[in-house]
Amino acid sequence: MSIQVAQTAPTFSLFDSAMKPVALADFAGNKNVLLLFFPMAFTGVCTSELCGVRDDIAKYNNANAEVLGISVDSVFTLAKYKEEQAYNFTLLSDFNKEVSTDYGSIYESFTGMGMKGVSKRSAFVIDKAGVVQYAEVLESAGDVPNFEAINEILAKLA
Repeated sequence: MSIQVAQTAPTFSLFDSAMKPVALADFAGNKNVLLLFFPMAFTGVCTSELCGVRDDIAKYNNANAEVLGISVDSVFTLAKYKEEQAYNFTLLSDFNKEVSTDYGSIYESFTGMGMKGVSKRSAFVIDKAGVVQYAEVLESAGDVPNFEAINEILAKLA
């Protein structure tokens, strides 16, 4: 399934790295949401991408946007990753791969390692009404989302 701009975002509830449930509906009417799916914690490109978000968190706060990073890693792995990298935004575990699948952000087979069901690097901006305003799903795990375009959309929604 491919998520398109102007469609209602699929709802979800996942556990964060502190083992607390976080639902997309928690932000409805109050905040825009930047969903960032990433393949695997502790890998080079993922760490670089998420550290860039961490370092630019003021941009997202100023745009009244909640940043949610999602991977199929366990809550325990994400807790260690968040602690080591001092991430200042929420990391969610999609261990059962349901949300990644709903957003069309999952590899059937990841790289040459034969791993199945790893999240594709993807970015979605969801407005306060729950409508997708930006959607980017990358086929190559080495690519990163277009943060310039993401920030332009968020600035318009702020």
